[in-house]
Amino acid sequence: MPDVYKRVGPSVVVIQAGKSLGTGVIAADDGTILTAHHVVKGAKDVNLTFADGTKAKAVVSSSNPKRDVATLKPAKLPEIVVPATLGGGVAVGAPVVAIGNPLGLAYSVSTGVVSGLDRSAEQGDLSGLIQFDASVNPGSSGGPLLDARGLLIGIVVSIADPGGDEAFAGIAFAVPIGVALGGEDGEGPDGPRI
Repeated sequence: MPDVYKRVGPSVVVIQAGKSLGTGVIAADDGTILTAHHVVKGAKDVNLTFADGTKAKAVVSSSNPKRDVATLKPAKLPEIVVPATLGGGVAVGAPVVAIGNPLGLAYSVSTGVVSGLDRSAEQGDLSGLIQFDASVNPGSSGGPLLDARGLLIGIVVSIADPGGDEAFAGIAFAVPIGVALGGEDGEGPDGPRI
């Protein structure tokens, strides 16, 4: 896993959108960033911090609230742009890595496995999600879910929250990368988004 982090870490971005803290991932050579829609929803100012310390403003270039994904266009890019490499299908039991900013702890890494496929978020109508058990918390939203080779397979969007305290209970959800990049439509989740 250290190799996965070393390879993908430069693609991960800290997002501050108003009072909302989240994560994004560079998904294209032009610096386009994928994140969760709810991280940037309604924000007047979106501020980015890239892995090399470069700071920039960004605008939301596209958004799909029904899938809880958005793309950002940075006003400025780091000297070296390192997009994540896009992956494909996943299997139940396959190892995964999540990188994000849980509770403000920037560039945190957690590992786990794919717990299920084609899931729906608790209290929500979004289906087709990847369920995984790598630890994520508020601030992790919009971050990359990676396979064991470091390929981008999903965008983290929510957690199951049976206690209602926004604490990780071992169940998290990600929008598959194909859907995040413009696949099929669906209704957005109403459950706890991190």
